[in-house]
Amino acid sequence: MSADERRDQIAGAARELALAEGLDAVTLRAVAARVGVASGLVAHYIPSMDDLVADTFFDIVAGELEEVRALLPDAAAPVRIGALLRTTLDPARRDVTLVWVQAWALGTRNAPLAERVRAAMDAWRALIAEEVSRGMAAGVIPAGDAEPLAWHLLAMIDGLGAHALVGWGPAIAPVAPVAPVAPVLRAAAGLLGIEAETLSPGSP
Repeated sequence: MSADERRDQIAGAARELALAEGLDAVTLRAVAARVGVASGLVAHYIPSMDDLVADTFFDIVAGELEEVRALLPDAAAPVRIGALLRTTLDPARRDVTLVWVQAWALGTRNAPLAERVRAAMDAWRALIAEEVSRGMAAGVIPAGDAEPLAWHLLAMIDGLGAHALVGWGPAIAPVAPVAPVAPVLRAAAGLLGIEAETLSPGSP
């Protein structure tokens, strides 16, 4: 196995660990065990575990961002924003949510990770601001500054996702899975100055 192949193998093992058990599970010993090699071999190819954790985080969340972007429907801006909210709050994405939440905490003592977290949050804010600006340009969202609105919407997504990890709040209700999203859509609509119905498919 070449050096590049070994590094790819280690990166893949780190990604699998993070998604299965959380970002804090990405340790030298755990990665080595998953690859099936000695810890010293992993340390040889990955001299900085802080960098490996940071790279693992960014690989996961950058992939999520592109996936969510690709899933947005070809529709009016409010419908796209509604789809973004529904997709990011989907319980099926809780593995990535855990990676995010742990990255905020681990980033307090891992400088490369903190830098990647800030970059990833900037990318998410930019995507949301882009969608809000799209609505403003089309005249379906009242004109204004898209940036603070994007901040608020991102905070809503992050907060509710974190709450759901510990089973707090309506986002984890086992019955009527669409219902928990409704209050979020109403709050988002109020923030954007539009009717909540316009955030749903089928709206003009």
